[in-house]
Amino acid sequence: MNGKLIVFEGVEGCGKTSQIRLCYEWLQSLHIPTITTRQPGGTKLGVHLQSLLLNKIGNQHTSDRAELLLYAADRSQHIDQLIKPNLASGKIILCDRYIYSTIAYQGYGRGLDMDLINQINFIATTGIASDLTFWLDVDVEVGLNRKRRNGDEFDRIEQENIDFHRRVQEGYATLASSNPHTITHINGNLTKQAVQQKIQKVLENWLAEWRKEN
Repeated sequence: MNGKLIVFEGVEGCGKTSQIRLCYEWLQSLHIPTITTRQPGGTKLGVHLQSLLLNKIGNQHTSDRAELLLYAADRSQHIDQLIKPNLASGKIILCDRYIYSTIAYQGYGRGLDMDLINQINFIATTGIASDLTFWLDVDVEVGLNRKRRNGDEFDRIEQENIDFHRRVQEGYATLASSNPHTITHINGNLTKQAVQQKIQKVLENWLAEWRKEN
């Protein structure tokens, strides 16, 4: 089977990290070569960029365009250093966030020009699209409350007002409606185990199709 890029998307606290871990363990049990990664932060350069993006630097405000370009820089390095080599070696890549995050957060959330975002995304990815994207759909209040219950300290993005997070969620809903063949909607309000069962059921069908390609 050729390498595949599988992306997990959603608002803060939607459960991506847990579902990626469970999915990785399941694919490993099937002896399918799999790696996990994230954007931002999937490379050494990305770790530094992630810190710049998610931590406040004193009282200095990060402009919306600077934020967009920092995410693009992380993505470009990630594509060249990790995504391309692992796709070429036939691995399945489970990635926490990809281009739809930029559209949802910087496009719908920040209100930046969509044509500009699409151009920058294309430059950063060299046109590499995900083979499958899971959108873990939860209400923004539910997701943020999950993080509070877990005792997680909110980063710069998570500290944005509730209207920002609602615009991001609206962005994901619009993207899923416009791209039903590439984005799979998963009800993230279900239990962790129930969400994983739905993901595995979808993946079983895709794995069968991908095997036919060889």
